Amino acid sequence: MEEPNLSYIHSMSGGDKAFEQKLIDIIKGEFPEEKVEYYNNLKLNNYKLAADNVHKLKHKISILGLEKSYDTAVAFENNLLEESTELQDEFESILKTITNYLQQL
Repeated sequence: MEEPNLSYIHSMSGGDKAFEQKLIDIIKGEFPEEKVEYYNNLKLNNYKLAADNVHKLKHKISILGLEKSYDTAVAFENNLLEESTELQDEFESILKTITNYLQQL
C-alpha cells in the first residue's frame, strides 16, 4: 500500500515552511471531522451524503500524494451514488492510513 507524504505540499509551497504548516494544520483539523461525518452518513445509509463526504476527503487523499488511493476514492464515491458500498473496506483502510500518518506529524 502506498504511504502518505508531503511532496505535493512541498511543491506548492516553494519552500515556505509557514505555508506548509498552515496546509498541514488545515488538513489535520478538517480530516477527522469529515471522516466522522462520512461514517455517520454511511451508518444511516445516507449514500448521497456519504458520497459528498468521500468527495471532500478525496482531495486530502490527493494532497497527501496517494494517487492510487485517490482513484479508489473516486470509484467508491461513484459506487455510493449508485447505493453500492463496494470498495468500502479499501476506502476505510485509506482513512486509517491517513489518520495514523497525521497523528505522527
